Amino acid sequence: MKAKELRKKSETELLKLLQDKRSQVVNFKINISSGNVTNVREIRQTKKDIARIQTVLNARDGEDEK
Repeated sequence: MKAKELRKKSETELLKLLQDKRSQVVNFKINISSGNVTNVREIRQTKKDIARIQTVLNARDGEDEK
């Protein structure tokens, strides 16, 4: 997911997406430990998406304070 796409979403959509991505990371970790995951790079991409979402949310909070 690109940052440009994330900036178009509302705050509630971003928070829901962030929650979904965090639950995906937990599920990936469980599946990796049990050996059920074939694509371990997917967890890395999910973590990057989480960072992008948090960056957009933090930027919006910074704009509100000004």
